[in-house]
Amino acid sequence: METETEKTEWLKKWLIAGRPWSLPASVIPVIFGSSLAATVGWVKLHIGLLLLSLLAMIFLHMAANMLSDVVDWRRGLDREMTPASGAIARGLLTLGQVFRGSIVFFIVGSALGLVLVYLCGKLVLYTGLLGVGLGVAYPWLKKEALGDVAVFIDFGLLGSFGGWVVQTGQFSWLPVIWAIPQGLLIVAILHANNWRDILTDQEEEILTVANNLGGRGSRRYYGLLLFGSMVLLAAFILAPRLFGLDFPSLPLSVLIVILCWPQAWWLWKIAGSSTGPSQRQAAGLADCLNLDGATARYSLTFGLLTIGGLWLDYLIEFLKK
Repeated sequence: METETEKTEWLKKWLIAGRPWSLPASVIPVIFGSSLAATVGWVKLHIGLLLLSLLAMIFLHMAANMLSDVVDWRRGLDREMTPASGAIARGLLTLGQVFRGSIVFFIVGSALGLVLVYLCGKLVLYTGLLGVGLGVAYPWLKKEALGDVAVFIDFGLLGSFGGWVVQTGQFSWLPVIWAIPQGLLIVAILHANNWRDILTDQEEEILTVANNLGGRGSRRYYGLLLFGSMVLLAAFILAPRLFGLDFPSLPLSVLIVILCWPQAWWLWKIAGSSTGPSQRQAAGLADCLNLDGATARYSLTFGLLTIGGLWLDYLIEFLKK
């Protein structure tokens, strides 16, 4: 019979296998889309449906992480342990265990998704099928420099759209378009990871965007993702008001996201020190600085401030009535 310590260790191994530090990248867009439905769409927020959506997304994201680790390990990638390493590199679980675990997690996440389909309609089914398909295909899309596009659509856009649909049961472009800034930051997390792995990816002929751009090009791309997200969010707030565009604008209170500007500038300075004259220097510095983890924390801050701005506007409008 297992002791409590053994059960805790078992759970810890599988949490590490799922790389929980990456989960805000998929969870925040779901909360954002659900919050949009309540604050802009003015539907009653169903907390139970939101929690079920988050649980399904967490299982599917962890499943995709584990499958990606398995495929990368078989390709000879990610053999050296980093702060973001999963259970295989750390020697906690075998390749076969993680592969079987990914299948179980995909099944559990899909089953939870089917419950949402039953409760909320077929539009959730189509969204989920596309999301699961991208998650399964990601390790092979990454090899052809399509990984950035995959996570942008899967976590950023579909996550927000799915959150909206579960709450409203209706199609809308708003949760897709307004999720673009957060989606860019999710790509920035992946890019920082791939930037670190330039050398090993080159050796195995993995054509990530970072691999194609090299050290200096990767920094420019990183800056575009980092600051472009903030510029786009500001445009979604201000452009319809300033230019009289026939398109809804995000609430002015979402400008609270400007509070994370110092964090963005700090990341940019870090990225600037990762642009050595050689690929080896660029990859090595990105590794030492744990740029992917720092970018993930920034993405979380950006997302929470955006969501907080939505609810602040909702509260102001509610008090006016």
